[in-house]
Amino acid sequence: MGQQLYFDNYMAAADIVVLAVCIVIGLLLATAYSAKTRTFVLFIYMFACLSLAAVSDLILHDYYTHITDGNYTPIYVIRVFYHAFLFSLFLLFILYLISVLNLSKIKAAPIMAVSVIVYLAVMITDTAATIKGTGFRLNADGTTVTGINVFLFGYMAFVLIVTYVLLAYRKRIYIKAVMGIFGTMIISFAMLYNQGRHGQSSFTVSTFLFPIIGILFLFHSNPYDAETGTINASVIRDAVSYYYSKKRDFYYVSLYLPDFQAENKPLPDDLRSALRQFPSKHFKKAVLFHVTNGHMILMMGARNNPDFDTKIQTVIDAFMAEYERLHYDFKLIIGRSIDEISRKNEYLSFVQNIQRNMEYNTIHMVTDEDVAAYNKSQDILKELEDIYKKHDLNDERVLVYCQPVLNIKTGKYDTAESLLRLKLPGLGMVFPDLFIPLAEDHGFVHILTKIVLNKTCETIKDMLAEGFEVKRISINVSMPELRDEAFTRDIEDIIGASGIPNGKVAIEVTESQSESDFMIIKSMIEELKGAGIKFYLDDFGTGYSNMERIMKLPFDIIKFDRSLVIASQSDKRSEEIVARLAGLFAELHYSVLYEGIEDEDDEKRCINMSASYLQGYKYSKPIPIGELRSFFSKSAEGNSL
Repeated sequence: MGQQLYFDNYMAAADIVVLAVCIVIGLLLATAYSAKTRTFVLFIYMFACLSLAAVSDLILHDYYTHITDGNYTPIYVIRVFYHAFLFSLFLLFILYLISVLNLSKIKAAPIMAVSVIVYLAVMITDTAATIKGTGFRLNADGTTVTGINVFLFGYMAFVLIVTYVLLAYRKRIYIKAVMGIFGTMIISFAMLYNQGRHGQSSFTVSTFLFPIIGILFLFHSNPYDAETGTINASVIRDAVSYYYSKKRDFYYVSLYLPDFQAENKPLPDDLRSALRQFPSKHFKKAVLFHVTNGHMILMMGARNNPDFDTKIQTVIDAFMAEYERLHYDFKLIIGRSIDEISRKNEYLSFVQNIQRNMEYNTIHMVTDEDVAAYNKSQDILKELEDIYKKHDLNDERVLVYCQPVLNIKTGKYDTAESLLRLKLPGLGMVFPDLFIPLAEDHGFVHILTKIVLNKTCETIKDMLAEGFEVKRISINVSMPELRDEAFTRDIEDIIGASGIPNGKVAIEVTESQSESDFMIIKSMIEELKGAGIKFYLDDFGTGYSNMERIMKLPFDIIKFDRSLVIASQSDKRSEEIVARLAGLFAELHYSVLYEGIEDEDDEKRCINMSASYLQGYKYSKPIPIGELRSFFSKSAEGNSL
């Protein structure tokens, strides 16, 4: 046992620094955004225990210097509280790890039981040792008698428990986060060890500070973007969970700016400035989340904004004033929290589902019908996922419809376009505008293409065997699936397995603005044309058309969109432009197909505008593929392009 004055080798500056750091962190937490999750609440408790430990250590040593009567009982009492705060911090740290690792009650219970036992054993043993005189105590002259160092044993026991939890369940957490926690623990232990070697006691509380800072940085650091004032959307779910757990309503405003969706296209200065000022100017305690480069969601508590309903028109007017000034396309969605969506915590997908069907430069107020539409989309998505998992190319839920195409040269129907439909349990017939965007967004579209191709090939095979003249039937493919390296192989395998002759299947693709997508389409077309597959450029005349790129792609047929058919009937000038375009393609040996033909006027006009093929409701609405037999004729030989 050694003896020294209890005040010796203690510097209050160390605990004052810890307390100052705690105050600074508290101020930052009060002004920065942090999701109010269970783990964050545990962090706040740890933070409070650390602050109380620093304060109690300062009081302990200050009180000691003012004792003149030799009565050190208050010192013992304050010391018990001091150790209780430190070891409570350990308990909370272990509980925090259990929460972050998402351990089940069965796995968490024994860990917490051991931790509580260690906590009680340390506190009881330390107190009992002091009372019996075998632990820490003070002589009448103020010198300490250091007996059994129960604190050190307790410290080591908790370090071992933490180490066990991190190692045993390391696969449940990002490895760098584990390394970060271990790093702070090693520094803390090294600091405590060196303190003991030099007979110091000033930095004990400091050793508990480093893991706290590590947790703050690793798990609760949600910095604002300095230029826009936005926070990463990863914490939206945490915010919704907080509101829902507290049974509090909130408002949300979703802003989608399609011009800035590309990650490499930064927001201009004037737009960033508007975004910085907008939330605080109109609402109280509003938080702006950054979903993608061109999508932001503003959220605010209803309790903090009771005048939202009356203020929202002012906000819309202010927004439209910004639109008139900046002229960026947008989609704006405004709504109040919905219990069903909050419980599922699906606001991002809910908003995106509404956004998908909106026109540009419109404002939408969320209604109950939106919830019903979203629920339907989720039901469809579950079926799509099941179709994807089963990978049955004859899946009965996927129906193939066709729209016959009139061949102007022969006057016969010998080509058609395959169209997808879904027939789902409880939902009935579902049309492409509802399920194709979902399939594309979630990576399920390619299996639908494989199914429709397989069923189309089987129909072609059967009709050829029955003597029908089938020039070709086209299928539509979307850009997302063309990026799949397996796409061309899958197409070739399905057509090859069917045994139908080359050239009986065509693929319709839509032109893309992206240079990388253009190269993908070019490579894919060149590879599949070698297998005899024909290619259509779909939707020519809608949105974006780069003639130079079109000419570089080996298309067989240019499919003029219905919008050009409508435009051609508006006036002679428009008709002349469309006719010249079609004539140019015809001279370059492309076939021209007009879609959306609805009456005889459309038909005559398009025939005069270099039409090779016509498609539309004048001839037939989409029909089950098996009904093509009523349009196609039997013939010994087919026609060529």
